[in-house]
Amino acid sequence: MCGIVGIVATTPIEKRTWLAAGSNALIHRGPDASGEWWSEDGRVGLAHRRLSIIDLSPAAHQPMFDVSGRLTIIFNGEIYNFADLRQELSSKGAEFCSQSDTEVILKAYAEWGMECLSHLNGMFAFVLYDAQRQIVLVARDRVGEKPLFYHTTEGTLRLASELKGLMADSTLPRRIDHESLDCYLSMGYVPGQRCILQGFYKLPPAHALRFDIKTGNCSVWRYWDLPEFDSGLSRKSDESMLLDELETLLEDSVRRQLVADVPVGVLLSGGVDSSLVTAMAARSTDNLKTFTVRFPDQGTLDETEHARLIAQHFGTEHIELVAQPATADLLLRLAHQFDEPIVDSSMIPTFLVSQLVRQHCVVALGGDGGDELFGGYQHYSRLLWMQNHMRLIPRSMQKMLSFLAGIFLPVGFKGRNWLQSLGVNLNNGLPLIACYFDAAARKRLFERGVDLPNIAESWRKENLPLTPDLLQRATRMDLASYLAEDILVKVDRASMLNSLEVRAPLLDYRLIEFAFEKIPAHMKANSYEKKILLKKLTARVLPPQFDRQRKQGFSIPLSEWLKAGSFRKLFSDVLQDKNCIFKQSMIRALFKGQDRGLNNGERLFALLMFELWRKEYRVTL
Repeated sequence: MCGIVGIVATTPIEKRTWLAAGSNALIHRGPDASGEWWSEDGRVGLAHRRLSIIDLSPAAHQPMFDVSGRLTIIFNGEIYNFADLRQELSSKGAEFCSQSDTEVILKAYAEWGMECLSHLNGMFAFVLYDAQRQIVLVARDRVGEKPLFYHTTEGTLRLASELKGLMADSTLPRRIDHESLDCYLSMGYVPGQRCILQGFYKLPPAHALRFDIKTGNCSVWRYWDLPEFDSGLSRKSDESMLLDELETLLEDSVRRQLVADVPVGVLLSGGVDSSLVTAMAARSTDNLKTFTVRFPDQGTLDETEHARLIAQHFGTEHIELVAQPATADLLLRLAHQFDEPIVDSSMIPTFLVSQLVRQHCVVALGGDGGDELFGGYQHYSRLLWMQNHMRLIPRSMQKMLSFLAGIFLPVGFKGRNWLQSLGVNLNNGLPLIACYFDAAARKRLFERGVDLPNIAESWRKENLPLTPDLLQRATRMDLASYLAEDILVKVDRASMLNSLEVRAPLLDYRLIEFAFEKIPAHMKANSYEKKILLKKLTARVLPPQFDRQRKQGFSIPLSEWLKAGSFRKLFSDVLQDKNCIFKQSMIRALFKGQDRGLNNGERLFALLMFELWRKEYRVTL
């Protein structure tokens, strides 16, 4: 895992100090080695920070070049099928100078051109310079495990793994993009190619970018998409056949992701996903390490007993770690690390877990993706229940209840978002259950004169998957937005701040295609069950005492922290400061509601992290 920074222009670049500054801003992503390279004509500069995982020798350092000098690459991530590709390319005459997966990408591009992307199985973001064709190819993995930000202006393209790498260039403006802020306050993240800063962008998952150095033309395209559900394939496969294929795919994915030249472990919570990953990993190695982290001051987060059952069953070298209590000062550090703020307070335990696990290994396998692929979230069952039962109530009455809930129930009232969701037709729409501030509340957050464009709801509507099945619609939407922009961002930033690489075997694209193309909705979830097929697999491979109905959320006692003490003081000091951009009457109302028992903790967290981030990077509204 690494950090990459680059600049490409149609004319020679004279001011080059930014490249080193951008690389230094990403040292946490790659503390083991660094490199910087400029093309002879001065129009391409590439820098790299390396966390050594595969081939620890200097032969795998980056930027990396092919023997002809035509191709140069900087790469962040892992290619899990690199050994297979290496063998295939060798049979076609390719010669290799290292054992790294980075060189495999170079040779794959030399053989297949831009079609090389369809051959790669992994998590990645890379920049590849083709001197002969005078183009730069930039690409990001299919689901967005690895980040990539960019900025274009006047024939110049700048790129970096994290936004702070680009902000190391003091000449670039730092103004809030108001449409992105509107999305953040609604959804808790900035979706798609948007970025919180004007003029900056994210390369979306499963997309590639081509920059023509001669003309300055920049084009972006999607190279992969989710397959449509194939009812014909589904009918040909009974439950047993689907379980067989699921088990085979998961075992192969885990086997590939265990490959590394550094210590590897599994993050074992004792839940369905991490327990299945552990079961498959135990088939591929005899000395598997598993890790469970206990939070002594948070009884609801103690997963020790469940994880210990799985570890003992598979005979792993199980390490139980104890996290120190979180302090309010940690939020300042996380605000600096999370280039675009996200509304997910579980970034705190994610960071603490990563910090502890990094003391024992460099690579850890996790269970991310299981909920989106196999219907694991509680709101899926609730939506299906609503679809089955609310049809008895006329649509006009449902819309009226939704309207009245928005008018008369205060922000933070338990069930308010669900009542508001009655305004959405579940036969073709999809409500945003985890809405932090609806359109009216967003308007009340700012003083007169600051009028955010109300686009969050229209963005979701425009990007809603076009499928008649409600569960398919919800899981596809979550995979493309919530997983990519919240979960994977949280894991990447929190783990990489500790120079720990976290891999997600359930996000192997073959498993994703299998889950969405072959598994019918009724085998994922219904109004009272979740992860139906995945839990059937646990009956095959996990001990009989395993609790298949357990669902452990990775959360913190935010409401308790906000009652008094250092966390309450930090929230109050920042949000009630005279320079806070949010309207003070709204801030007071949110605090007052929280103190009365309303659920405003995450909303206050959203505003706090935004303000901490904005001040840290001196961003103007």
